[in-house]
Amino acid sequence: MAYGIPLIWLGYAGIGAVSGLLAGIFGIGGGIVVIPALLFVFSLQGVAPEVAMHLAVGTSLASIVVSGTVSALAHHRNGNVLTTHLLQLLPGLACGAVAGVFVASSLSGGTLRAAFGAFQILLALHNLTGWPRLASGRQPTAAANVVAGGVIGGTSALFGIGCGTLTVPWLRRCGEPIKKAIGTASACGVPSALVGSLSFIVAGWGHPQLPAGATGFVMWPALGGIILASVPLSKLGAQLTHAAPARTLNVLFSLLILFVGANMLLREVLR
Repeated sequence: MAYGIPLIWLGYAGIGAVSGLLAGIFGIGGGIVVIPALLFVFSLQGVAPEVAMHLAVGTSLASIVVSGTVSALAHHRNGNVLTTHLLQLLPGLACGAVAGVFVASSLSGGTLRAAFGAFQILLALHNLTGWPRLASGRQPTAAANVVAGGVIGGTSALFGIGCGTLTVPWLRRCGEPIKKAIGTASACGVPSALVGSLSFIVAGWGHPQLPAGATGFVMWPALGGIILASVPLSKLGAQLTHAAPARTLNVLFSLLILFVGANMLLREVLR
């Protein structure tokens, strides 16, 4: 290992601080930044590239369980969690998470990284331009929410990004205000991330290239460092969401995922 343990732990804590802040502000669980950052730190530790992406995704999902819970409770206190949508989305979220992990475990690390980047770019462009335009303002049926939950849970587990990345646009297209969409997304992310992270542990159990400190595709030292810093910052992020203008939140959310997605896709294409 070329870098000492204190520096590695400092890196994990920095990742956690950013993750918690993003979880609170955008309801996204921070995975879109956590995963590229973890890949960088894992490379400093000499983690095998064949398992680095899967470890990053599994660890990201595990961190969302904690930071997402803190964020969701803060949003609930501010009255920004839509209970009806939450309960209807939950069955699909859980089933989709299991399916997403199954797909992710069958892909190579490079393929998973490229797909992650392309997905983020498309989502950001949709949020910024509104194209393709979806029907908006209509309350979905319970069945539609279950199906949407399956898509959201599967995609979130596949990329380790937290449910907010898709839940926020879905609820916005259902006519819900941005702040309530973000708050509900935070609550949706917790059960989905829990199922997903447990599934990643099972999927990676006994893999011969796992580094020390990993159980399946979850890296415990990284998870510990992320959690310690993410919990206090997620509370701050939720308060910022409550006070910030809705338009500003939407633009910042979109620009953030556009930058991260483009960076990851280009690195894979130019590799």
